[in-house]
Amino acid sequence: MTYLPPTPSHTVGPFYGYALPFSGGGDIAPRERSDAITLHGYVYDGAGEPVPDALVEFWQADPGGSVAGAPGSMRRDAVTGGFLGRDGVAFTGFGRVPTDADGHYAVCTLPPGAPAVPYISVCVFARGLTHHLFTRAYLAEGPDALLASLTPERRATLIARPEPHRTHRFDIRLQGEEETVFLDFA
Repeated sequence: MTYLPPTPSHTVGPFYGYALPFSGGGDIAPRERSDAITLHGYVYDGAGEPVPDALVEFWQADPGGSVAGAPGSMRRDAVTGGFLGRDGVAFTGFGRVPTDADGHYAVCTLPPGAPAVPYISVCVFARGLTHHLFTRAYLAEGPDALLASLTPERRATLIARPEPHRTHRFDIRLQGEEETVFLDFA
């Protein structure tokens, strides 16, 4: 029997930008809620330049710590199967947004609750990547096995900086100086 190696991965995008983002993808929670927060930032490449065509996904626990979420991030028309958007009420814990021309992204969500340190799981798709990258945006620093395993400089790449008006900034650096810590689930 002849052994054939697996087909190699190919560079992601930019084709995903036409089909994967959806209207309201950054509205994980309704913006009108008094407990809503904004997580925003920029995606930078190895040269420190903004990446204008990245796609960023977010998953998180709800304020009570449950990761079950409400079923479905999007609604579909039962007759046509067409996209109707989010219902504007249910919290699903999932969001997906493209970066803009300046490499910026933003999502409106709720603070994740958990017995551990609150974080939002992040997945980045971008040109030049053969595989998507996983990381975490911690909204606070505290006792956490992953954070404890890192040097202070590397740990700082996972901590979202609080800003005024219930906003947190989390920049993602794909490589180079201050590269974000990425997780390997192999």
